Amino acid sequence: MLTFAPMPVIEIKIINQSSNPLPAYATTGSSGMDIRASLSASVSLQPMERVLIPTGLFIELPEGYEAQIRPRSGLAIKQGITCLNTPGTIDADYRGEIKIILINLSSEVQVVENGDRVAQMVFQQITKGVWAESAQLAATARNEGGFGHTGKQ
Repeated sequence: MLTFAPMPVIEIKIINQSSNPLPAYATTGSSGMDIRASLSASVSLQPMERVLIPTGLFIELPEGYEAQIRPRSGLAIKQGITCLNTPGTIDADYRGEIKIILINLSSEVQVVENGDRVAQMVFQQITKGVWAESAQLAATARNEGGFGHTGKQ
């Protein structure tokens, strides 16, 4: 049986105003907690329509951390629903309700119900950058190559 090394753990304050259980890891090896829709009525997403889905969740992250909102792969492949602005960032000083931006990329109407797992949340420690202005950057083999410059394969 495969076992996983213990991961660092941070405590995060949460208020749950939804009728759903708290976000949770689906398996011991999961990186993200599943986030559920908190809806009073189902939401029908037309093809190419985007919508902001409430979760009823409010969190207080420790300073130096962010929460990232990411799509769920099963929802994407089975229904064509994914998250926009991915990964979405929840900053440590944000105290509003967590809402998920969903888009229906399929050619059929998709329905989101209360309690549906619509995204996953991953916690990351943040490193702040400080600018060091310079007149020149070190050359590399890649230099200015980008946007597929290495080919298709």
